[in-house]
Amino acid sequence: MSTQNEKARAFHSMHKAGDPLVLFNVWDAGSAKAVAAAGAQAIATGSWSVAAANGFDDGERIPLDLALANLRRIVDATALPVTIDLESGYGRTPEDVGRTLAAAIQAGAIGCNLEDSFPETGKLRDPADQVERLTRARAAADSASIAVFINARTDVFFQDPPAAHDAAMVDAALARAHAYAGAGADGLFVPGLADEALIARVVKGSPLPVNIMVGPGTPPLARLAALGVARVSHGPGPYLAAMESLRQAAEAAQRR
Repeated sequence: MSTQNEKARAFHSMHKAGDPLVLFNVWDAGSAKAVAAAGAQAIATGSWSVAAANGFDDGERIPLDLALANLRRIVDATALPVTIDLESGYGRTPEDVGRTLAAAIQAGAIGCNLEDSFPETGKLRDPADQVERLTRARAAADSASIAVFINARTDVFFQDPPAAHDAAMVDAALARAHAYAGAGADGLFVPGLADEALIARVVKGSPLPVNIMVGPGTPPLARLAALGVARVSHGPGPYLAAMESLRQAAEAAQRR
């Protein structure tokens, strides 16, 4: 995997239904090295963790230039493929999203997450608007001649608490999945979804490999594999665990 495009193509091949790629999300070069040393196949940033590690809240509040500089340090720290969480694409227009992804590719990314909600409110964008944003992202990747893996995140399951998740929400997510696939997306990311029956319905109906995020109530990895999930990410979990470990160690160091 000596070139960026070779890394991108290898990353595509890691998405296998029933044998999911596990991404233990990182936030800086040091955490990337630790995860790589643990035998990871690829490296993925998590926007919440990157923001928190730099003193910002999530929701595109960390400046894009800082997020991209952090990406470059991560890319330089590992030989593994690196995918970046670009949140909503850092832009009000589809053209902005294309420029954002082009900059991330220039910094070494071979993949990205792009979500379909507004960073200010968490409310869903109109599907047609998100299709335009994904189309511009795909064009930016094609212009760079890099087979970027665009992971289209839908926040349908963040609109209501887990107890309210139902088949109608699955149908809404799948309608978006088909539209996003037509716009050039490579994967479908459905954070917030944990119910096994609903995961199975999403996997069965999705035209794209499905990414589930580990969280409260998420089935174990073996069960997600049996359901046909192709990618499992950990979101802010690794950062929160590391910071809690640090807090406990700092607390213990002060005991007399």
